[in-house]
Amino acid sequence: MDFPLLDRYLLEGKPPKEDVVSALLRTRPEAPGAAPFYEGMKILGPRTPDLSLMALRLVLAGKKADDGSVKSFRAIVERARKGGEDAAAAIASYKEALE
Repeated sequence: MDFPLLDRYLLEGKPPKEDVVSALLRTRPEAPGAAPFYEGMKILGPRTPDLSLMALRLVLAGKKADDGSVKSFRAIVERARKGGEDAAAAIASYKEALE
């Protein structure tokens, strides 16, 4: 499944987190294990940690959001956001992690 707004936020830091959280709460894409993330976002709003959004993105892709998976995914997101020569490879790794 594609989640362009969430993916763009995670990879580029845009649009503002508040917009992403609002959109996710409006649509609440279905996936096993996603409900607790939506409850957390409902409580925290734009203060929702990026790490929670990363874990949710894994869950929405049908992946486990255990410590190892989230840490690995966070490293990929950080590489992509940094930009530079490694950004294209990081984006490819991001897409691969969600397959």
